[in-house]
Amino acid sequence: MHRFCHLMVFGLLWPMSTGAKGQVETPRTTAVEEGDAPIDFERARGILQKRRAGIQLTADEQAYFDRAEAARRRGQSAARPAPQASRTPQQPGFDTRDLRPLTEMAAEDLYQGEDGGLYGGGKNDPPDTHREAAMSALAQVQPRDPAGNPDPDGRVVLLSISMSNATQEFSTFKRLADRDPEKNPRLTIVDGAQGGQAMAEWSSPTARPWEQAARRLEAAGVTPAQVQVAWVKLANKLPQGELHEHGRKLQSDTLRVLQIAKQRFPNLQVAYLSSRTYGGYATNALNPEPYAFESAFVARWLIQQQIAGDAALRFDPAHGDIKAPVLLWGPYLWANGDTPRSTDGLVWNRSDFVADGVHPSPSGREKVAKLLLNFFKQDSLALGWFVAPENP
Repeated sequence: MHRFCHLMVFGLLWPMSTGAKGQVETPRTTAVEEGDAPIDFERARGILQKRRAGIQLTADEQAYFDRAEAARRRGQSAARPAPQASRTPQQPGFDTRDLRPLTEMAAEDLYQGEDGGLYGGGKNDPPDTHREAAMSALAQVQPRDPAGNPDPDGRVVLLSISMSNATQEFSTFKRLADRDPEKNPRLTIVDGAQGGQAMAEWSSPTARPWEQAARRLEAAGVTPAQVQVAWVKLANKLPQGELHEHGRKLQSDTLRVLQIAKQRFPNLQVAYLSSRTYGGYATNALNPEPYAFESAFVARWLIQQQIAGDAALRFDPAHGDIKAPVLLWGPYLWANGDTPRSTDGLVWNRSDFVADGVHPSPSGREKVAKLLLNFFKQDSLALGWFVAPENP
């Protein structure tokens, strides 16, 4: 039985309480009495969305949320799925058979209290207001001279920021893109991702990977002021605990990375986020399942946090100092091993990874590279800067 539950209480989609790695707990008795005032579940839903976005709740909001959660438990009648054995965080080999790609999960499909869709609510496209914000930011992406001034003979730089898997994949993407006749001739692609440098290692302004990225920009003949688009692949080494433990750590690390990137690259307009590929073949604890799958929820939290107006990710100067670029999803890379994705048939075979089951083999690198290339050539919000003007 799938661990995704469908539950609607008083018109409110509400997650069932979860225990270890997606298992659904038996409803508990509560202290809410029949005489308590009725719960406004629309208000509770708004509080839930704030919490999912990482925004700290007020004491009143937390108390109201607790009351709503207690009322929800009293009223729930959903059956309890059979439990699935899970491994400790240090042991690879988690059974992924019940997992589905985030892009294929609907609003009613729940995993550890999280619903489906890249942007939540079962939706894989950004809300209209966020899409408009992204369009406004991308309108600023244009060839610039080394000082960052608009110049038709200047450059637009796409920079990757991440760890070993990402540098292997992005360097392959660069080779494919640089020989693609549709690529904008003003676009310079620089692989800033580095082996062993996950989000935690990038999270200080003085961290070594930033200096290495600066050297790579210089070697490519471009400057930090010409960096206008970034691809960030989210991961941390040796994650432990449940989603809301290791996920919040990855969220806070990545948030700092995005803020530092905006400081170092003042013309950075948009950062495309991607989560990890399949980790079910891992032979070590570096980043096995379900952490690879769960990293997608962290990317979504950050985007939702920005959509909710969190000042830490402010991108609109009309609302105060800019703290970060606009955040969008890049290509979603996860598929459940050799089970084809319904949208595009993507699979991850054992041969797509080297001996450790974590780092991509040449075929795995090629798959991610092609996903990146197809995304930037086909996504309506990327066409304006990635594709040559004569090939709209």
